[in-house]
Amino acid sequence: MLLLIFIAAIMAGCAKTETTKKEPILTWSNPEDIAYGTLLDTTQLNATAEVAGTFTYTPASGTKLPAGSNQDLDVYFSPADASAYKTATKTVKINVIYRGISHAIFNPNLTYGTMSDIDGNIYKTITIGTQVWMAENLRTTRYRNGDSIPEVSVNLTWKNLTTHAYCNYGNTSDPDKIATYGRLYNWFAVSDSRNIAPTGWHVASDAEWATLTTYLGNENVSGAKLKETGLSHWITPNTGATNASGFTALPGGRREYTDGTFINLGTDGFWWTRSAYNPDYSWYRYLHYDVTNIYRANFHKQYGFSVRCIQD
Repeated sequence: MLLLIFIAAIMAGCAKTETTKKEPILTWSNPEDIAYGTLLDTTQLNATAEVAGTFTYTPASGTKLPAGSNQDLDVYFSPADASAYKTATKTVKINVIYRGISHAIFNPNLTYGTMSDIDGNIYKTITIGTQVWMAENLRTTRYRNGDSIPEVSVNLTWKNLTTHAYCNYGNTSDPDKIATYGRLYNWFAVSDSRNIAPTGWHVASDAEWATLTTYLGNENVSGAKLKETGLSHWITPNTGATNASGFTALPGGRREYTDGTFINLGTDGFWWTRSAYNPDYSWYRYLHYDVTNIYRANFHKQYGFSVRCIQD
């Protein structure tokens, strides 16, 4: 009888000890959306607890998630003081946005940097002389302060614009094509005071383009050093293209101001400068598939051209 009482007391004591363990409070919010291709790190996997312990995440840091919404991120918390605290788990949700993969052919002999815009698009950058340029065309849909840039797909609407807008060549929704060629903008978007360029960058001026072409030789030869090599995007013969500069210029074509149609994909690339020529025209640069030149010209601000930014 005494033995049974002793065993019962021990069991009661164990049960009491178990029930007095505290539940640790985990704090972890749903992370911000990430672009497809982003590896998970402490930016997303950042749970905290009120007590010391070890966090084990599933998926683990360094994982590349597939594109998709409301994906689970789980954490298992093991307290350092297991006698006083229970283990705990928590789940949050993350959206992985597929922003497309660029198929541009960059110069493998050069070292590129990276930068990003307010939409989360990641771009390669390249140092050319004393300047640091984006090595890809801009594709943001928002200004630096978060305000949206209107997308205009209807030809007649584009033709009559006197305000800011962007479009995708041919009104494509293919994320890989957008990532490769970038978007087209009218000059009203380029010159808007809310700033289309990411923080620390600005749309290159006419003078900054001149500095670039002078560094690469002159306007007669520098186009060859700017153009992406091969015939993946430029049509034959893509004369003289070496991409020696790393600039990786692509023939993104343009949108006409006269009727809003799209032309010249594969044959020409057009890039706005931020420099106005007069109240109606602005300076730009363009490259052609069968010459080594880069051309300087000015045209109607209603055109849809590509944009490159340069570091402040």
